[in-house]
Amino acid sequence: MKSDSSSSPAEVRVVAKHINIPASKLRRVVEQIRHRSYEQALMILESMPYRACPPVLRLVSAAASAGQAGGLSKAEPFVVGARVGRGRYYKRIRPRAQGRAFPVRRHTRNVAPAVRHGRMQ
Repeated sequence: MKSDSSSSPAEVRVVAKHINIPASKLRRVVEQIRHRSYEQALMILESMPYRACPPVLRLVSAAASAGQAGGLSKAEPFVVGARVGRGRYYKRIRPRAQGRAFPVRRHTRNVAPAVRHGRMQ
């Protein structure tokens, strides 16, 4: 049997890659849930009207359930932090005048929230 009392709480990090949402819009959502409890983060993400909320909501839920399935503490999950990083970009071509082509880069982002199980100090 594993005991729930551990010296340091465990942290679970989940990464979503190649999300087609601008970094500024993702950071606006991520800043609201950083350093909140899991239930508060869910309530905030469900009530915000932004398009960036559903992907972040799925990630936070996945990190919390992965920690509980991995045998970590059953204590209240806590969103420690979340990082929005640069993803790859897709190359596209935009038609221009007189038969020319103009290259367009469509940037994507990677999002990685971290959820800690156990008590916070």
